Amino acid sequence: MLDTDSLIAFVAVNDTGSFTAAAQRLDLTPSGISRTISRLEKKLGMALITRTTRRLDLTEEGQWLLVRARSVLADLEDTEQQLAARLSQPSGLVRVNAATPVLDHLLAPLVAELLDNYPLLRLELISGETFVDLIEERADLAIRIGSLADSTLNARRLGANPLRLLASPEYLERHGAPMDIADLSRHRLVGFTEPASLNIWPLPHGGCDGLPIQPAIAASSGETLRHLVLAHAGIACLGDFLTRGDVAAGRLVPVLESVTLPWKQPVWAVFYKQGTLAPRVAALVDLLALRLSEGVLEK
Repeated sequence: MLDTDSLIAFVAVNDTGSFTAAAQRLDLTPSGISRTISRLEKKLGMALITRTTRRLDLTEEGQWLLVRARSVLADLEDTEQQLAARLSQPSGLVRVNAATPVLDHLLAPLVAELLDNYPLLRLELISGETFVDLIEERADLAIRIGSLADSTLNARRLGANPLRLLASPEYLERHGAPMDIADLSRHRLVGFTEPASLNIWPLPHGGCDGLPIQPAIAASSGETLRHLVLAHAGIACLGDFLTRGDVAAGRLVPVLESVTLPWKQPVWAVFYKQGTLAPRVAALVDLLALRLSEGVLEK
């Protein structure tokens, strides 16, 4: 019978790409990892990993075992969490992946309340500006804004993020407020480097919904765009979750509000389909859904 320690070591070697990195992850020695893999291969009577001086690759049998090992270990973890939930409150480590603005403006304000409610939880907040493989990143949960296309994922809708055109009062005082959509052509527009869809603003255009813009200044992060408009660099289209405090304080003001289309981006909690959500993850998702629906996001 295969033991879980050998499966954990095998998965760690694949995920990290080396015996040394796997040993560091599992707090073991490289020689110990090597012996564990050798014993596993001997027990199965087949090679699982091909070793060269430069890299490790899984054999065809190793690829098959990797899928089974992930499933077995996920079932064991789920069983452990379910048992722990019956005996006590949610506990353990929750790894969350999200873009930096989401971590800063949606998650960070809720961390203290979460840990006050569930003191046995631990959190790792990992910044990821683009979509990542949750298994490779060892993330339990991702927070994503916009449409989801990957059918291997399970998701819970947390709310919606309205979009608005915004500028600082100082910028508008120096350059004048645009009176209509055509007036935007004489202004500095601040947008995203990618994807192109983020540079389609919620304004009517040629009988269609959405005005494509060419930014004079582009950045990869919404938080950077926020700082640019706060520094009077131009006009940007940003979500309420990033800017509602700035608007309330008068640091930013809406532009062309009367013709802005009511676009809202869905906000999702995303996780891989593994049956019942682990209690430690469900605790965070439930709190997010509750608090974000109370004002940070719209229904």
